Amino acid sequence: VEDALFMDNIASGVLVGPRQLPELHQALLRSCKLLSIETAPDLYIRQSPYPNAYTVAVQGRRPFVVVTTSLLDLLSPTEVQAVIAHELGHLKCEHSLAIAMANLVLSPLASVSPVADAALQSRLLRWQRAAELSCDRAALLAVGDVRAVQAVTMKLCGGSKAYGKSMDVEAFVEQAAQYDEVADGSRLGRLVRQSQQREATHPLPIYRVRELQRYSDSGEYATLRARGRPLGEGTGGGAAPVAPQPVVA
Repeated sequence: VEDALFMDNIASGVLVGPRQLPELHQALLRSCKLLSIETAPDLYIRQSPYPNAYTVAVQGRRPFVVVTTSLLDLLSPTEVQAVIAHELGHLKCEHSLAIAMANLVLSPLASVSPVADAALQSRLLRWQRAAELSCDRAALLAVGDVRAVQAVTMKLCGGSKAYGKSMDVEAFVEQAAQYDEVADGSRLGRLVRQSQQREATHPLPIYRVRELQRYSDSGEYATLRARGRPLGEGTGGGAAPVAPQPVVA
């Protein structure tokens, strides 16, 4: 499996390195240092009309991160670094195997030959949603700019290359309160909210940006930032001035 994944990426993707897209290579190394990841994964850019990024860690080979061209076109450099740091968060927290197992249990094949009851499936989905929030925190620790991390979620919801600069992150965060007002206002609203979240592997986007705001305002985040150490020379510019050690995202 690992050889097939490697061959697919090396044959059909662009491997980022010191001479190939060096600015992305520096963003990767900077995020690894900020998150105390000793060995940087490979980073591939793949052509796709869909903005996406994902991480795969298979025993026997170096983990890799894939970012699509559409995502690069949609986001600013700081937002791209936030995406890279989010994916590194999965590696830092060792999510890859657990996510793979959860996907197997939650796959359509599981309904043909059930391997878990509904209660276990619900717990797995809750864990996956929590894992995404942990990686959002890793992104915040790496870039040090809550608005940049929130902007990633906002743009993935409804951003465009033409209008990205006129989008307002604070207005998007406020949508969470508007959503809750309707959801909490009636039994139907509560049922709709439960339905939207029940089988989701990721939190609702408006909840993700709100949780990021809460975490950025928390004492835990301030403590982690205060415990950081100054980055050494040669790491390139970036919004985050310190490297938290260790990170528990």
